[in-house]
Amino acid sequence: MEFCPTCGNMLQYELPHMGRPSRFFCPSCPYVCHLESKVKIKRRQRLVKKEIEPVFNKDDMKIGGSETDATCPSCGHGRALFTQVQIRSADEPATTFYQCMKCERMWRED
Repeated sequence: MEFCPTCGNMLQYELPHMGRPSRFFCPSCPYVCHLESKVKIKRRQRLVKKEIEPVFNKDDMKIGGSETDATCPSCGHGRALFTQVQIRSADEPATTFYQCMKCERMWRED
């Protein structure tokens, strides 16, 4: 990755086209860096994606959740466990996480 020395944004790569050499260019300002045709990529590194860790798992809901009347969007059951968490800024309302007591599907309401 290369960054613009003028504004600090990440530079984008453009392939050679109609006699023009390949280049890095900034999408925000007029900065352009032309590359020599001798430049070759020596090493490619594959990025490994991490597994997504859930905010809550089913065991957390059973231990810390309270029961309420809420209709499950999957099975239509009328009871669910719930817990509220402040996941955005403090001036935003809390997010409520639900788990159906019949099919154990989890959903949330912001």
